Amino acid sequence: MATFHLELVSPERLLFEGQVESVQLPASEGDMTILPGHSPVITTLKPGILTVSGGTGGAQRLFVRGGFADVNAAGLTILAEQAIPVAELDSARLDAEITAAEQALAGASGADAQIEAGERLSRLQDLRRASLQ
Repeated sequence: MATFHLELVSPERLLFEGQVESVQLPASEGDMTILPGHSPVITTLKPGILTVSGGTGGAQRLFVRGGFADVNAAGLTILAEQAIPVAELDSARLDAEITAAEQALAGASGADAQIEAGERLSRLQDLRRASLQ
């Protein structure tokens, strides 16, 4: 089967680099499937599940929280704001962290503290939704 080059990078590390058959990604315009020979496009990513098929180890599912995807003649490059393998998400730990974040938001004093607590809660809720998919 035909393949193309994928490079998936987060601020922490290079998560994947290699040949794949397809990538499903949560684009801000709607979910997209990238196949070999796809037309060039640059899009932003929304929080959701990214599925890589045909690489080593079969299909891989990762939660991504924002970023950019660039499809060009060289392949697909994804620069993710955050990317975590779905298999690494622990529901019980996420629930405990969400409860703590809700309490921190309720007790936050000052606009900066409220914004920071709200953003943390939003990130955790995105992760929780992804773990249920």
